[in-house]
Amino acid sequence: MNNFEIFNETDEQIDIEEERKFIEYALKALNLENVEFNIIFVDNEKIREINKQYRGIDRPTDVISFALEEGENPTFEFGRVLGDIYISVDKIHSQAKDYGHSEKREMAFLTIHGLLHILGYDHIKKEDEKIMFAKQEEILSGYGLTR
Repeated sequence: MNNFEIFNETDEQIDIEEERKFIEYALKALNLENVEFNIIFVDNEKIREINKQYRGIDRPTDVISFALEEGENPTFEFGRVLGDIYISVDKIHSQAKDYGHSEKREMAFLTIHGLLHILGYDHIKKEDEKIMFAKQEEILSGYGLTR
């Protein structure tokens, strides 16, 4: 049984039910069971503060992930505790417009991007980026969210 919580720390309306459906689809596609994590929607100011505090970068970003498993594979009696994913609602709006696709797709993209990060995927090296981005597109397309 997977356990994830979705928090909206903004005044913006977010389709939490749609987000939940997408996450459940993504977890099945990734064959994940007994995982726990949080998705926290924030505004640009809050994500800028987090970015500055934890990454030393004083500007807003679209998604920041905090993996709890870094380099280890801690398992607890009830499963794996993966971490937290912070997503900027402001960036969902602006990037959907910039990329010419729906806000639903942008929200799902940032969600799967953050989820893959807390699972240990990254895009620092070109070969790792290809793997991570292919997995993102596979899940988004499978859910019906194409560009």
